[in-house]
Amino acid sequence: MANHDPISDMLTRIRNASEKRHQSTKVPASRMARSIAKVLQQEGFIAEISEEGDGVEKHLVLELKYSGKHRQPLIRTVQRVSKPGLRIYKNTRQLPKVLGGLGVAIISTSKGVMSDRDARKQGVGGEVLAYVY
Repeated sequence: MANHDPISDMLTRIRNASEKRHQSTKVPASRMARSIAKVLQQEGFIAEISEEGDGVEKHLVLELKYSGKHRQPLIRTVQRVSKPGLRIYKNTRQLPKVLGGLGVAIISTSKGVMSDRDARKQGVGGEVLAYVY
């Protein structure tokens, strides 16, 4: 695998940990990973974000959230939209509504990474990174 997509990697780790009902998952730390994790936290998919390690060994530890006594994962689907080989951009009016507003589209805008809801509020479009629901 020559071209490495760290965002896809991060989303896959979250998806796998969620399916296996792990308490938390580790992803390599980067500014983009931090931003995406913050959006997921604001939208209620992640309980807590912490960091461990130093330098290249730095990781984000994401505490996943579950609901009910059977611990149903709140994150059912994580889908990468814009890929390094095919970037997908939308303006404010074209921003997707995931599951009629129940899910979240993570958008990378000129004002930072945010949910589709926030991007609409601020009137900005950008690159559609992923859908989470």
